[in-house]
Parts: sequence; structure tokens; C-alpha cells
Amino acid sequence: MAKCHNGAKFCTSTLLSTTLSVSNGLDLNNHDEKRRKMIKSFFCSKRWFWWAYGVGFILILFSYSLVHLSVLFNKWQRDFYNLMQTPKDHTLQDFYSGLERFMWLAIFYIILSMIMNFTARHYTFRWRTAITYNYLSRWKNVPTKIEGESQRMQEDPAGFADILESLGLKMINAIMTLVAFVPVLWGLSKEVKFWILTDISGSLVWVALLVSIGGMAITWGVAYWLPKLEYNNQVVEAAFRKELVLAEEDKVNHSNLETLGGLFTGIKFNYYRLYLHYGYVDLWLNMYNQTMIILPYVVMGSSLMAGIATLGVVVQVSGAFGEVRSSLAVFIDNWTRITRLRSIRMRLHEFENNMDKCQN
Repeated sequence: MAKCHNGAKFCTSTLLSTTLSVSNGLDLNNHDEKRRKMIKSFFCSKRWFWWAYGVGFILILFSYSLVHLSVLFNKWQRDFYNLMQTPKDHTLQDFYSGLERFMWLAIFYIILSMIMNFTARHYTFRWRTAITYNYLSRWKNVPTKIEGESQRMQEDPAGFADILESLGLKMINAIMTLVAFVPVLWGLSKEVKFWILTDISGSLVWVALLVSIGGMAITWGVAYWLPKLEYNNQVVEAAFRKELVLAEEDKVNHSNLETLGGLFTGIKFNYYRLYLHYGYVDLWLNMYNQTMIILPYVVMGSSLMAGIATLGVVVQVSGAFGEVRSSLAVFIDNWTRITRLRSIRMRLHEFENNMDKCQN
């Protein structure tokens, strides 16, 4: 655990460092110290203490509130669909009352989401500021030029803070969602009358766990080459951009179409490879997500048609299963952003190494 200012008993950087470790394929290697610097510049700084922990705690409270509203939405689905299944037993007023309940839940959810997103954007920018000033204080003492240094200090800290903050918050949300929905899904498992799952306690929870672990493992293998390709993409883009910048000052020597065309050909070749790899990653993710939509209905179909479970219960199972499955598969659902984060981390690691070498 990182040792932070004022003897804080917990450090959010622990969770975020874990997030970054998982996003890098559970590879806890010798890059840890570089990774911690990007996190400690914000979370272990007196200047940013209240933003890092005070506002961070507020964001966690917002996340908890949204999860609680999701549980209420899930219960509303059960009651409302049961009502529609038996219209003779209810009045039109009951129907409108159900819609009114949904309206109030939706209003609270929309307002809380807006406030949370607004706060999170400011939180991210403060984190970017902390990383940028940390780099500036070290970079100004470097006597030699470092390739791509302006982009590393301007673009990458913004992307790093934005993605890691988002993933960290989604991890917290996923944990809270699991705490809230696993008991719900476990209780609903008694309605399952499907093959061997009938006699397994909490069968729906185990199914969600199995498909999430399996999906994450397959996604990791399918998307293995994407971070390196994203890194290469930045290299060829930087080379092309550098030549264009030089051409602004000296078009006679740096506007040769053959040279610029050769550099752009490198960009084109790398993008085509990137599109190919993203193509089969997208194919797999779309297949996986569509399968996860239909899976709870496949499992609950026999119970519904036999009259053991009502339509409301089946819809509730679908919603609760989706919440638990998506929480367990948070890295699958955010794989594109994780790939970009891994690429940024590789570039910032290289930049920090170059600064250290130049200072030594």
C-alpha cells in the first residue's frame, strides 16, 4: 500500500494501481515504480489531498446511490411485468401508478448521473494537472531534446487520467453492484428448472461467474496484439507530424512529397493492421454480448412456460443477471479503453525512462 500524506489509512491509489495492473494483463513487472509515480503525483500530494480523497469519496457515494437505484429499477421490472401478465387482476390506475414510480426513479437517476459525470470530469482534470506539473518540474532540468516530449506532457497525461479514473470508478461501481445484486440473483436461482442447474444453489450466480471469466480470458487472447499496434500507431503518426512541423519553418527542405508520402504510407500500413485486429475483436465482443442478452431467457424459458416463474420474475432475472455479469466482466466491456490505456502507459514509461537517462 502506498504511504500517503497525513497518514491516510487507506489509499485510493491501491485500487487504481490494481486497475492498471489488470489492464496490463495481470503483469506485475518492473514498471511498477513508474506506474506509481503517475498515481502518487495526485494521491500522495498535499496540494491535491482533498480532491483525491474528498471528491473521490463523493464520487463513491454517487456510485453507491446509482447502484441502489438500479436495484429499485430491477424490483420495479418484476412488479410491472407481473402486472401486465395479469391485467384482469389490476386496474388502469395500478398501471399508471407503476409508470409513475418508474418516472420518479428515472428522474433521480438522471440527476445523479449528471452531477456525478460533471464532478468526475473536474476530478480527472485535477489529476491530469498533477501529472503534468510533476513532469514539467522534471522535464525542465533535462538538457537534451526527447522525441515526442510535447505530446507526452500534453496529450498522454490527459488520456491516462481520464481512462484510469473512469476504469477505477467502474471497478468501484462493479463491486457495489455485486454486493447489491448477487443476493438478488442467488434468491432468484430457486426459480431455475433447467438441466443440471436445477439442483445447484445459486446457479445463476455461478453461470454469470463462469461466462465472465471465460469471456475475459478469450478477450485477452483475441486482443493480445492491440496495445503494441496502438503504440506503433503513435510512433508513425509522430514521425509524420514532426516532418510537417519542420516543413512549416522550412518547406524547401522538409516538404518533399516522396518523404511525406513514405511517412504517410507507414501510417496507412499500421492503420490497416489495426483495423484488421479490431475487426475480429469486435466480432468476438459482439457475439459475446448478444449471447449474454439471450442466455438468461434460455435458462429461465422452461420455468416460464411451465408456469413456475412469472413473466416479471423472468425479466427480473434477466436484469439482475445482466448487472452481475457486466460487473464481473467490467474489463471485457471496456476493452477498447483498456487497450488505449496500455498504449499510453507504454509511451509514458518510455518518456520517463528517457528523462531519467538524460538527467543521469
